[in-house]
Amino acid sequence: MLAVDLTGDAVKAKNGSMVAYDGQMTFKKMTGGGEGLRGAVTRRLTGEQMAVMEVRGQGVCYFADRASDINLVRLHGDKLHVEASNLLCTDAALRTGTTFTGLRGASQGNGLFTTVVEGTGQAALMSEGPAVVLRVAPQFPLIVDPGAYIAHQGQLNQSFQSGVNFRTFIGEGSGEAFQIRFEGDGLVYVQPSERNTIGGNL
Repeated sequence: MLAVDLTGDAVKAKNGSMVAYDGQMTFKKMTGGGEGLRGAVTRRLTGEQMAVMEVRGQGVCYFADRASDINLVRLHGDKLHVEASNLLCTDAALRTGTTFTGLRGASQGNGLFTTVVEGTGQAALMSEGPAVVLRVAPQFPLIVDPGAYIAHQGQLNQSFQSGVNFRTFIGEGSGEAFQIRFEGDGLVYVQPSERNTIGGNL
């Protein structure tokens, strides 16, 4: 559960994620994540659906979703790329949008786009189990299962590749069909659980 102490400030949160609050709060549904009609249309076309509400007031507001673990990420004018289903809450000052991510999105059935959060402030990410933050350094690429991927930040390039593992070689037919390859300098957030992906398991 995430407890946010509001003192006249505002946060943007996943619609319906408020579980309790004390003090005086107002809740306002935002169109397309606060990006207006164009943002709503873009999200519908790309499949990055994220109903967002603005919460403003005096007091403490508590957010949660399906007992997921919550991970706070602080941004200092940089960008965070995150799956919409893993984004719980952000400071109101942070901007959200969508960006093209190539074939990775197709493997997950989430279109070809993902959500981008940028600016200065904090974002709360959800994960099924405690998230692990993995460092990607130049000359040391990182390979991630699409179903375990949550988010990434930094100067990273990502590509999409077919997966081959031990079970593929012994003919059990349950290997990972798709993988994401990250190269560059940055951080990748992964969860110890795999969401269902299109073509994720053969």
